[in-house]
Amino acid sequence: MFLLSQKPSIADHYLAELRDVNIQKDRMKFRRNLERVGELLAYEISKSLAFRSGKVETPLGEAASRSLLQPVVLATIMRAGLPMHQGFLNIFDEADNAFVGAYRGHNIADEEDFEVEMDYITSPDLTGKTLILIDPMLATGRSLEKVYHALLRFGIPAQTHIAAVIASPEGVNFLQQRIPQCRLWLGALDQKLNEQFYIVPGLGDAGDLAFGAK
Repeated sequence: MFLLSQKPSIADHYLAELRDVNIQKDRMKFRRNLERVGELLAYEISKSLAFRSGKVETPLGEAASRSLLQPVVLATIMRAGLPMHQGFLNIFDEADNAFVGAYRGHNIADEEDFEVEMDYITSPDLTGKTLILIDPMLATGRSLEKVYHALLRFGIPAQTHIAAVIASPEGVNFLQQRIPQCRLWLGALDQKLNEQFYIVPGLGDAGDLAFGAK
């Protein structure tokens, strides 16, 4: 598991603005900060990927070069994931894209019966590709697990990465147990989930803050 917040960087500034209840009133700023954190996480993920060596012709000769070995597919859970997805697309500008509509059915006391509804999915062929699954908030982890297994109908990726801006320890443990083959990339790891399955201290509902209340 990788954490942007493990070492001081400009990511801490973006995360602070995302959490600030006063700055959150500016939806454009909120979306842009999600995009920025997405760019930083995408860059960090790129360091773990395989590259092929080659040469590129310049106006004055040839230079050594590297290019991605495997095609990348960016998969996003709508609607909250869209700004963060754009950040990833800014870095992996030639990536194919998948989109999934997943949401909480209802909250009840027994977490084992927590329901995740999924009513839309579209994806290119994933066979042998690098899949990056993007969702700003990793709360229970159940949405991400369900989406990951649903995407496998489009092919088995060579590797899968999951990226989130803020995560809970419960969600991280859940995904590490259920889909240990996926590597996690996080902006920050928070304290816990509350009784409504929201991350504490978190930042609230990312979808509502980015696009308005449902």
